[in-house]
Amino acid sequence: MTYPPPPPDQSGQGGFQYDPYGSQPGSQPNPSQPQQPGYQQPGYPQPGYSQPSQPQQPGYGPAPQLPPQAPGYPPAYPGAPGYGPQLPKGQAIASMVLGIIGVAGLCIPYVGSFAAIVCGIIAAILGGVSLKKINAGQAAGKGQAITGLVLGIIVCAIAVIILIALGSLLAAFGTASTATY
Repeated sequence: MTYPPPPPDQSGQGGFQYDPYGSQPGSQPNPSQPQQPGYQQPGYPQPGYSQPSQPQQPGYGPAPQLPPQAPGYPPAYPGAPGYGPQLPKGQAIASMVLGIIGVAGLCIPYVGSFAAIVCGIIAAILGGVSLKKINAGQAAGKGQAITGLVLGIIVCAIAVIILIALGSLLAAFGTASTATY
């Protein structure tokens, strides 16, 4: 690939002068400025040089887009597209938190199982409702909603198993105490 020669020195001092308007190749020569011998305007073929035999390669295309704007900050420059309104995700977060509390409640004997069932049921319901809103595009927080739904179901299942085991254990001791010999 050949590059055009530098623009001619028009100051008459023999050095390079910066052109603030950026003479681009293909621009028209200025007739009011005299041509210096040995120099050719950029964009015009020079004598003794031939055009390249292979076709020019296409450019790289448009410039890459800017990264997305961080939420809560003003646009990066005037006219920059900002974010739209933030979608609510309170139900999804509440579902996840109640699911985690339900898992922690399973570790507390007796009373924890009842609290875990309540937290698990509420977490599963909130997770399901939140997922329905997310799929309709009315809310955000899909990860939290799925986490709350799954934890709520698991907590309910484990708590029911614990309560059945506890009830059968108490029933076994209850019948053993009433047995006569």
